[in-house]
Amino acid sequence: MRAQDLFVGAAIAAMFITTAAAERIALVGGRLIDGFGHRPIADSVILIDGDTILKVGTVETLTPPEGYRVISTEGMDVLPGLWENHAHLQLTGHADYPHWQKTYKDRFGSEIMPASAAQLLLAGVTSARDLGAPLAESQSLLSRINSGAIPGPRLYMSGPFLQAAVEPWESNYRWAVTSADEGRRRVRQLHAAGMTIVKLIDQDDMPKPVARAIVEEAHRLGMKVVAHAHKPNEIRIGLEIGVDNFEHTGLTAAPEYPEDVMRLLKERTALGRTAGGPLFWTPTVEGLWKWDRLVDNPEALDTDCWKRGLKPDTIADIAQSIARPGELSYSRLNSIRKPTLKRKIDQLREAGVVILVGTDSGIPTKFHCQSTWNEMDVLNRVMGMPAMEVIRAATYWPAVMMGVEKDFGAVAAGKKADIIAVKGDVLEHINILQRVDFVMKGGVVYKEDGRAVEALFPATP
Repeated sequence: MRAQDLFVGAAIAAMFITTAAAERIALVGGRLIDGFGHRPIADSVILIDGDTILKVGTVETLTPPEGYRVISTEGMDVLPGLWENHAHLQLTGHADYPHWQKTYKDRFGSEIMPASAAQLLLAGVTSARDLGAPLAESQSLLSRINSGAIPGPRLYMSGPFLQAAVEPWESNYRWAVTSADEGRRRVRQLHAAGMTIVKLIDQDDMPKPVARAIVEEAHRLGMKVVAHAHKPNEIRIGLEIGVDNFEHTGLTAAPEYPEDVMRLLKERTALGRTAGGPLFWTPTVEGLWKWDRLVDNPEALDTDCWKRGLKPDTIADIAQSIARPGELSYSRLNSIRKPTLKRKIDQLREAGVVILVGTDSGIPTKFHCQSTWNEMDVLNRVMGMPAMEVIRAATYWPAVMMGVEKDFGAVAAGKKADIIAVKGDVLEHINILQRVDFVMKGGVVYKEDGRAVEALFPATP
């Protein structure tokens, strides 16, 4: 990169940081759902000083001091910022993976991933786990968001998948690991690059000593391990080697999880703290549940929110690739998998696993600006999870899973000011989260009165 380009980039970053400086803010009047599961607090007052919540009270007990900018949240539910626990920021809905990787690999860092990050933030997602992307681009995106150069959620990233074998066209975001020493080396490489998660896929195809070495090295370095759960044997092996979090509900239409898998899950959850804490699961079900409706109404995909930050030719390419959802090979099993989902979710809850809200956002037809609230809606309305439990699955529990609950996951004095607000009663109608009115991350307001604070969002490159 030329020195001139570096200078310009630094100047832009400096301008953004200045613009995005946190203030003293008082959020006044809304009903607070704090993330802990406590009874909601009506007429709440939340004092924010810089990036931190100073005090929480009510209009009767806490008056905003002089010098605070008062923002009314009257008529709104106020919540901790949401977590998207399974995103792919290098993807943005395109149906042809090989084409996407070939055509857009040089745009991942400059266009695609920054656009995905901004879309998540404006949807009320203030923290996200990115589970599978090229390492250099992941590292760059993380650095730019953390420095304030570009807007986006707090990111917890895996970089490339680790698996037994990889197709050539996948090699920029998937790494083949064939020995225990190589597995440990790859984990150390990810850690040195700032990644906080290791993602396994097809761990049942790896020699068990290799998979175990990956998990042990990750845990030694303080990293979390997530693993696909598409196949029963992925779950069996994952439990044996000690993964922290399973992803998905399977690629087949099997009516339920096998008896031996359920026995193993119950044995693991019964161990609790002695096994390192809860066992977490990210089901990613909303796309499966809503597939039939999408096939009947493909026009529902023609929304503006997913186009933000993307170039016209990128938008056109994505749109044409998903114009006929019913013909996408990626989703050919969705309609027959749908009837099995409720039973599998019930099984997981009965086994005592902690459900997290995550969606696989970025895969075909699933956009970062919509998927999180859709998942919450399906978990509540269809799968029978109480609204408060679903909210905790998108706020409190992800922070616990990542070991950052001291600072995040709830609205309380001393925690970081990651806060959203939405007009209406979210406990009665959780789908109102599709229209988040207010978004604050680290004390900085990125969305107010339903509109993005455009000065904080750089133009499309």
